[in-house]
Amino acid sequence: MVGQTSIKLTEPGTADKFPIPPALRGHGPARIIAMCNQKGGVGKTTTTINLAAALAEYGRRVLIVDFDPQGAASAGLGVNPHELDQTIYTLLMNPRDDIREVVRKTAVKDLDLVPANIDLSAAEVQLVNEVAREQALARTLRPVLDDYDAIIIDSQPSLGLLTVNALTAAHGVIIPLECEYFALRGVALLVETIDKVRDRLNPRLGTDGILGTMYDGRTLHSREVLARVREAFGDSVFETVISRTIKFPDASVAAEPITTYAPTHPGADAYRQLARELIARGDVA
Repeated sequence: MVGQTSIKLTEPGTADKFPIPPALRGHGPARIIAMCNQKGGVGKTTTTINLAAALAEYGRRVLIVDFDPQGAASAGLGVNPHELDQTIYTLLMNPRDDIREVVRKTAVKDLDLVPANIDLSAAEVQLVNEVAREQALARTLRPVLDDYDAIIIDSQPSLGLLTVNALTAAHGVIIPLECEYFALRGVALLVETIDKVRDRLNPRLGTDGILGTMYDGRTLHSREVLARVREAFGDSVFETVISRTIKFPDASVAAEPITTYAPTHPGADAYRQLARELIARGDVA
């Protein structure tokens, strides 16, 4: 049963709060979610891919926007970033280009991708002199808003212009946070950046939640960090927690989401639970 094994990843009974969502009668307009954390290696791309796949499994049409020059989300979905002629970078540099010509279908039903590669690293420099440079991504995504229920932006691990573009385009932010003490230090700076973008560029921007990742319930360290995060941020912390498992890197090597690579694994159920939690909270239709 979906969600049954994921109860072990959170508090007892949590999964019962998030029932399997009903099918949608139609699609769009999309809610745009920026996946952000300036610290690398916290499970940001893993969460982008697997949350998107879980939402698609529940009948939601989802678009992933790879907004990291490393192209990890693209590679994680079987697209070789080094062989791409058209990417999110070309769309940013050529605003009149049609995003639909760059969107790629993935092997997962209802999950599409706008890929990226190292070319995107030049965008920060080239956008500096552009008018309304912080809104370049929002303009790019506008034509496909009615085609999807959710658009998830996999941001690069920095607080530069690309991340500001992601926050300016987004309705909400998910902050993946590794359950270890050093990961806590940068959260205040990220929250401050989100507040500045909300005040100056995007009044609709909200924080969808902080997601505990790489959690190991066997260690006191992980349990204490998660408790401290919940004490500091309260209801802003998702009830779903993503545990550490070798299955996530294994799925990345296989270039597919864990929901298809190991569909019965607790990690797959955890991301299904996160998808249900987002839908139950109204963050996604």
